[in-house]
Amino acid sequence: MAPTEPTLMPRGDAIAPPAAEAVAPGSWLLRTLRRWFDTGVAVEIDAAREDHIDWLRAVPFVALHLACIGVLWVGVSPSALGVAGALYAVRMFALTGFYHRYFSHRSFRTSRGVQFVFALIGASCVQRGPLWWAAHHRNHHRHADTTRDPHSPGLYGFLWSHAGWFLTPRNFRTDLSRVPDLAKFPELRVLDRYDTLVPVLLALALYALGVLLQHVAPGLGTSGGQMLIWGFFVSTVVLFHATVTINSLAHRYGMRRYDTHDDSRNNVWLALLTFGEGWHNNHHFFPGSSRQGFRWWEIDITWYGLKLMAMLGLVQGLKPVPAWVLSKGRN
Repeated sequence: MAPTEPTLMPRGDAIAPPAAEAVAPGSWLLRTLRRWFDTGVAVEIDAAREDHIDWLRAVPFVALHLACIGVLWVGVSPSALGVAGALYAVRMFALTGFYHRYFSHRSFRTSRGVQFVFALIGASCVQRGPLWWAAHHRNHHRHADTTRDPHSPGLYGFLWSHAGWFLTPRNFRTDLSRVPDLAKFPELRVLDRYDTLVPVLLALALYALGVLLQHVAPGLGTSGGQMLIWGFFVSTVVLFHATVTINSLAHRYGMRRYDTHDDSRNNVWLALLTFGEGWHNNHHFFPGSSRQGFRWWEIDITWYGLKLMAMLGLVQGLKPVPAWVLSKGRN
């Protein structure tokens, strides 16, 4: 069933209140807070507020950003920067190679074990679970840059397409009807429902690593707080904003090789930042390929990583770019 069209000019100035129901206000508040940790908790939402930012539900997202201010107190060290950079790279590959090219588009095959490992890494990115991510992305391709696309910058502006749309009650939900092929895996359902579990565990592990290094290798100049702030909060916030530039910027700035029915663009700078996702016009013209940099000179780090995994036997059936697709494009 197609989703109800959102309001063309969504507002983000009010918490979405519950619909009238036979529960005490305190009970509704408790269930709302539980949804920070369990997205399966049901809360009635006034339909008129479906496309407004639910600020109470968005508190953890805001707190994630505010925590980055902690760098003023914990300082910085090469080891903390190295861990932050490594986590950015590993998690970006999990998002681009698996959340996007595998879960959303099924552009290659892999085992259930590898599927779970990269779903786990992707879940640590604080970009919700694999089912939610894939369901919304499939909807995006079906309705790109129309009123049914919740993050079209041409319709809703930069801020909404970048960091507003997913904070609304309508877009908090996972539409399982769009991902029946993925919903049959109970382990993916668990990651999707408890989508803060893996990030919390990663944050605790990074704090413990910092404490350990402070004691066994004091020359590194790090600490539990420093590793937590840089390795988790800063790395995760940078990762988030890099990823969503494909929503907000890759539909506004760049070149169009293909005449698609949307506003997608190829942008070399975004491609470098997001390991190949910036070749967005290529991707919208032929989303089924495992490769998004269609020309040899279009750097696509995710594609190189997938090719390496194929050589090691970890993934199979990488879908190439057909010759007819290459012949249709302008150089």
